[in-house]
Amino acid sequence: METYININPNRETLVLLGAISIGVLGLIYYIKLSWKHYGMLFLMSAFIGNILCFLFVNFGFYTFPYRLLPKLSEMPIIAVTITFPLLVLVGVRYSPKPWPWKIPFYWTIIHVGIFLETIMLTGTRLIEYQFKWDLWDSYTWWWIYFLIFEWIGGMIVPEHLRKPLQIRHLTYGKIGWFLIHFILIITIFLGGYYLGLTQQ
Repeated sequence: METYININPNRETLVLLGAISIGVLGLIYYIKLSWKHYGMLFLMSAFIGNILCFLFVNFGFYTFPYRLLPKLSEMPIIAVTITFPLLVLVGVRYSPKPWPWKIPFYWTIIHVGIFLETIMLTGTRLIEYQFKWDLWDSYTWWWIYFLIFEWIGGMIVPEHLRKPLQIRHLTYGKIGWFLIHFILIITIFLGGYYLGLTQQ
């Protein structure tokens, strides 16, 4: 008899369930802040995220060999619906006000995201690149997705519901400056290492 839900306690299941659990808890927090504003932003980013993922899968750019609900969709629809929009909500709430400072802020988020995607790509069966898709394509689309929703979020979420990082915490010698540079240096180094492995 065919199973419709993968519940085997393997690393793929644990990663997906962990991501979904964190996403749900984070979403509850933001809905409590404002179900109207953050809820609308969540729905919009979830809708666009799923549309993009659906298109890329159907274009044959990448596949998701392991899914919790393999009969429901060819992509991990629950994880995509929850995790990417949660990152959008985090970005919109905490991104600094001046645009020059938003770039290193989102740069850090995107590098962490790409790092996790690379781990899933190389260490699990959660995603497989196909048809001339590579890490640079993912990186580009992460930027497009988050910058568009930073702009949209600025129109949806009012100032009193945002908590932008103070610039003084991001200047030279401060903890924010250290964290941003640490994450960027480590992930760029690992990106170069991964590129070297793929070129062998």
